[in-house]
Amino acid sequence: MPGIKSALVQNDMASIRFVDDVSADIACVLPENAGFVLWRLTGSDLHVKEMHVWAATHKHKLTDATLLSARGKACPCATEKDFFEALGLPEIPPELREGRGEIETAAAGMLPDLVTLDAIKGVLHCHTTYSDGGATIEEMAKAARARGWTYIGISDHSEAAFYAGGMKRDKLARQHDEIDELNSKTKGFKILKGIEADILADGQVDYSDETLDAFDYVIASVHSRFSMDGAAMTQRVLRAMDDPRLTILGHPTGRLLLTREPYAIDLEAVIEKAADTGAAIELNADPHRLDLDWRHCRMAKEMGVPIEIGPDAHSESNLDYMEIGIAMARKGWLESGDILNTRSARDVVHFYIVIVEWA
Repeated sequence: MPGIKSALVQNDMASIRFVDDVSADIACVLPENAGFVLWRLTGSDLHVKEMHVWAATHKHKLTDATLLSARGKACPCATEKDFFEALGLPEIPPELREGRGEIETAAAGMLPDLVTLDAIKGVLHCHTTYSDGGATIEEMAKAARARGWTYIGISDHSEAAFYAGGMKRDKLARQHDEIDELNSKTKGFKILKGIEADILADGQVDYSDETLDAFDYVIASVHSRFSMDGAAMTQRVLRAMDDPRLTILGHPTGRLLLTREPYAIDLEAVIEKAADTGAAIELNADPHRLDLDWRHCRMAKEMGVPIEIGPDAHSESNLDYMEIGIAMARKGWLESGDILNTRSARDVVHFYIVIVEWA
């Protein structure tokens, strides 16, 4: 554990900053008030402000220290559930405490049944040694199966991504032969043939239609020309989404947290396009990306656009990024039915086929 850089103790709170600039707030409370304090420390400022209003209209009062009844008596809140019940509400999950309508939704009994990791049946955004990954197809498949999933999709980079070992057609054929051989030896688990195809500068999806037709699904992503202006980038992506073989739009803003800003793009137009074409949009679970941002996940949900949670795994251990992706999906109000890879392998492939046939 890193050393402590500074510490501030005030009343029942201690604020600690470590030498790596990570900070932590520690609260010392009585057991009967632990639920209240936990709620107060997990809600955003706007959520807390709105809860003050809700409490006042229900003859309660919130202070920094406790919840008071109409008679000014402290209400015991040993758990967060106790706190919400005292205010006539079902427990609002911590991920939703952002001041985005969750209190009214809770009061109406319409809180979403948030997705959990157990609902995931497989992963689709995974790289191997065929492009820039560090593990073989077989190693990635074994790691996915060990996590309880029933399939893995292999989506190495397409030819245009030469900087990431993008695959030419002959290499692609060898990969598909290997997948066929592995599948012939395995029962109860499926390896799907996918690709992460570059969205080229003119909006075309890398590879010919004939080559793209050989996959079980296609993730299409922007990996170049990030400096295009917003209108041009938006048209580039929208044109790619006109290709019926595009199953999933990968990491739709191209951001790398603390490293690269999102490229300029009209995400509302992109989500509307996905709703029209039937494509899914990725919530890339790599902690450097977390893209689609959770704020736009809810917009996609409201427009009926499926979200694919992808680990963008380049190694076996990267498959665990799915836990982070699930956390972000929950923050975006997503339920199991909103997620593409809570479906079976058969249904994922059918999802792709339906898009192509619909077009």
